[in-house]
Amino acid sequence: MIIDFPNMNVQALPNFKGGEKELSAQIFDDGKCKIMHAILIPGASIGLHTHEGSAEVIFILSGNGTLLDDGETKAIRAGQAAYCPEGHNHSLINTDETQDLEFYACVPQF
Repeated sequence: MIIDFPNMNVQALPNFKGGEKELSAQIFDDGKCKIMHAILIPGASIGLHTHEGSAEVIFILSGNGTLLDDGETKAIRAGQAAYCPEGHNHSLINTDETQDLEFYACVPQF
């Protein structure tokens, strides 16, 4: 199966998971797995949330940000990935003042 993100509608998701500003995303969801191409503008964030019944892998394509990972603050940048297993919590923040934080996220449901 090919997921053709460039030909998918972009959804504006304000205050995603309780975060700041807006997440722009193209989302594939078959009920068993969500795969998302997303952008956080400067200062935007995904709110802190716990994965119950799912996990998440985030692949950073461009930009720099901060990952809150089970209470630890970590810098994250293009070329890196973050993994949040089931039962753990995380948040992603675009701390760059001039550049978008672009990423893919994969959330398999258990």
